[in-house]
Amino acid sequence: AGDGDCGHTHARAARAIQRWMRGRPPPAAPAQLLSALADVMLEEMGGSSGVLYGLFLTAAARPLRGRSDLPAWADAMDAGIEAMQRYGGAAPGDRTMLDSLCAAREALRGLRAPGADLLQVLGTAVQSAEAAAEATKDMEAGAGRASYISSARLLQPDPGAVAVAAVLRALLEGLQR
Repeated sequence: AGDGDCGHTHARAARAIQRWMRGRPPPAAPAQLLSALADVMLEEMGGSSGVLYGLFLTAAARPLRGRSDLPAWADAMDAGIEAMQRYGGAAPGDRTMLDSLCAAREALRGLRAPGADLLQVLGTAVQSAEAAAEATKDMEAGAGRASYISSARLLQPDPGAVAVAAVLRALLEGLQR
């Protein structure tokens, strides 16, 4: 989707994470893992996506300090999205990665329910993110690079929203293995 820049940026981030993981074992504590990934994104990903992912992961790490229960992960998603919105200026409905993230967040709030099943809730979150990404195809861009382009030329879903849904799908598939 888009001009390819978003895909190249995400591929650069994926290669950086692979190099980072080959160089040392990832931290076992969730907060340290997310903080380390934030550093990788900020240093290696580039572009506004790298900054936004860095902000998201840094903020998401805070609720996970000393906690790793399922409700803490829902809190982490809330904190990450709040930081992205505060510093990035976009909101759901602006045809950005936030559309997918916010759709996933609604489903991930199910992690706060007693006896929640991580894989089931995450599966629902992935489906919600994918549907939200597809729905951006019909939205007017209110933020990001697409806001500078005529809506008549925006025929594909937002690349950032598609990328977020793909990342969430990869997380789900990794956990299922």
